Amino acid sequence: MPPATLRRRNGDPAPGHRFGRYTSADLLAVLLYVLLPVAVAFLPLERSAWLQAHPEIGSYLLNLGIYGIVFIVASIAARAYIARDVRILATRPWFTAGILPLMLVAMIVASAIAVALAGGLEVTQNQESIQALAKGIPWWLTAPLLVILGPFVEEYVFRHLMIGKLSRYLNRWVCYALSLGFFASLHTLSTAGFTIQALAPYLGLGAVLVFAYAWTGNNLAFSVSLHALKNLLSVVLMYAVDLSALQS
Repeated sequence: MPPATLRRRNGDPAPGHRFGRYTSADLLAVLLYVLLPVAVAFLPLERSAWLQAHPEIGSYLLNLGIYGIVFIVASIAARAYIARDVRILATRPWFTAGILPLMLVAMIVASAIAVALAGGLEVTQNQESIQALAKGIPWWLTAPLLVILGPFVEEYVFRHLMIGKLSRYLNRWVCYALSLGFFASLHTLSTAGFTIQALAPYLGLGAVLVFAYAWTGNNLAFSVSLHALKNLLSVVLMYAVDLSALQS
């Protein structure tokens, strides 16, 4: 059987890949992703004078540890899928390189439309925490966390597991909705009120990520690359632009 490609010659979206069942490694990765932040919340971190004096560094190290551990387990769990998807992208390198920037623009536009429809933007605690990292942590330390670890872990959980594998058991449109809803909700969990204004930008971003994943035949490598490109742009803006001035 010839290898799958990103799109059929007639222009229709590529067919979805066949996925195996959930594995023990998948379960372990999800448990770690959910339970490690909960465990950290119960640690007596307020007793550490050093952490109180360096909150940005402490936050960075905690996130690096959590995402680093989940990244290792998720990489092992999805290694065969990633290897296959990278080979598929390599068959159409110019298409891949050209479509990624267009998808990035689509993410920005979709996010802006969602914010406008919601009636404005509410800055979430997640966004404030990331901006705080930029003030206390150099870019060469935040970039691996935000551009490599974060995108891979989130795409593995919200696209690979919640669409690719879950679609074996549920209608794919239900999987799309679950992926989008949980992705947006995760980024606003600690926001007071849990408002539509807080959810809006993540709904826009998540919608394009879901579309990109499905349109490329459930290609995890592509959605990870798109997510990483978006976060790379955010990192560049955080360190090149005074964001506090934009919020005044």
